[in-house]
Amino acid sequence: METIVNCSGGPYDRRVAVRSDGGSAMATLFGSLADDTRLAIMRRLASGEARVVDLTAEVGRAQSTVSNHLAHLRRCGLVDSRPDGGQSYYAVVRPELANLLAAAELVIDATRHR
Repeated sequence: METIVNCSGGPYDRRVAVRSDGGSAMATLFGSLADDTRLAIMRRLASGEARVVDLTAEVGRAQSTVSNHLAHLRRCGLVDSRPDGGQSYYAVVRPELANLLAAAELVIDATRHR
């Protein structure tokens, strides 16, 4: 049995069929991280929450671009936000994502030095 997962909206539209055994869930996760800007945002958020203005400065992208990527990551369930006054603070939903990113960096380093 398949369920349609909607990691979509705006210019990053993606509807993914996920098998009940999770067959496409990993592809969906890694697909969401496959964009350089989203990956930079996730790496930054792995070290703690941040506002859009902070992320804009740190990843070197326009505010609208960062906001669109954050919206995509929220729809995919990877980040969430909390309001504070007139601003929102974004954070990684699962701490395991930081471990996943760190493990990926170890694999890259290990394969780079072969």
